[in-house]
Amino acid sequence: MKELELKYGCNPNQKPSRIYVADGGDLPIQVLSGRPGYINFLDAFNGWQLVRELEKATGLPAATSFKHVSPAGAAVGLPMSDVLKKIYWVDDMGELSPLACAYARARGADRMSSFGDFVSLSDICDKDTASLIKREVSDGVIAPGYTDEALEILKSKKNGNYCVIQIDENYVPAPLEHKEVFGVTFEQGRQELVIDDAFLSNVVTEKKDIPAEALRDLKISLITLKYTQSNSVCFVKDGQAIGVGAGQQSRVHCTRLAGQKADNWWLRQCPKVLNLPFVDGIRRADRDNAIDVYIGEEYMDVLADGAWQKIFKEKPEVFTREEKRAWLDQMTGVTLGSDAFFPFSDNIERAHKSGVQYVAEPGGSVRDDAVIECCNKYGMAMAFTGIRLFHH
Repeated sequence: MKELELKYGCNPNQKPSRIYVADGGDLPIQVLSGRPGYINFLDAFNGWQLVRELEKATGLPAATSFKHVSPAGAAVGLPMSDVLKKIYWVDDMGELSPLACAYARARGADRMSSFGDFVSLSDICDKDTASLIKREVSDGVIAPGYTDEALEILKSKKNGNYCVIQIDENYVPAPLEHKEVFGVTFEQGRQELVIDDAFLSNVVTEKKDIPAEALRDLKISLITLKYTQSNSVCFVKDGQAIGVGAGQQSRVHCTRLAGQKADNWWLRQCPKVLNLPFVDGIRRADRDNAIDVYIGEEYMDVLADGAWQKIFKEKPEVFTREEKRAWLDQMTGVTLGSDAFFPFSDNIERAHKSGVQYVAEPGGSVRDDAVIECCNKYGMAMAFTGIRLFHH
């Protein structure tokens, strides 16, 4: 197939629209179900690159959940604890395949942002993974292949309109890439930077030791950032992104946004949240929204107007600010990657509140010394990579 006509571009008024390979070659994809759109393909191709790199860097199957050309979540296929299974709503599924674990982690870390996502998988989609995808609100999936059972499950989603794309895993794009803005063509070399242990070897803090698990997580954070709209930072713990802050003009705003998402991920694991008495038959999205409200300061307003009766069987106790802080203080071992240098130490101060102990950033700020000093104050290890990872 040389080209694929699309319904429209970013918006319905932007017609005509199509995808094709500029040199006249064949497209590296097959559409097996549905009719993917312009933004779907942007998410799919960026997500595919991300999971392919995660698998190469870690040796584990990987998945990502994309929304509006940035990852809402990304993860590798490590087993899940019973608590994680519960907060990801997969505790009824029994033993899951490694790829399904990767998807559950990627989709579950920031469920509100992942609502209506596009999924990318590093490996052939199996029955377990397809079964999890089917129960979520999602626009589509891209993978190098599908088992017969998985394809049958996915084709039944959205009355047969769910987008299922198969990509040629051996496809290698041209070394130069192009895009056009306002009638002007931009050209640059593709971002082919390999992120490995050597990339993280320049540790500039007093604390030098970065254990293997933290190195893995730092690589996950930086690979995720390669495909996240800048400015961006990414918090990672135990093989999965737990907070992505993207597209903010100020880096500290990225850090605050990602840190709040990481905090919410951890707060969802508190017994007080795990044991919320939801009414029977509540929908997944409503349950996610209710948890987000319960964790946030708005819960007092919900109590005041009596709306809790539509969500809970009985009125839950307020999750006080002091209780939340005490629970958050138990979160440790978090890693943080940044796509460009931290210009001020306020980013490290905010990261410390979310349990960050390991940091990777390019370095090169006139205030590097202040940032290093702040890391030393909290006993963090920080590596300077020397290379920026902007993505636009």
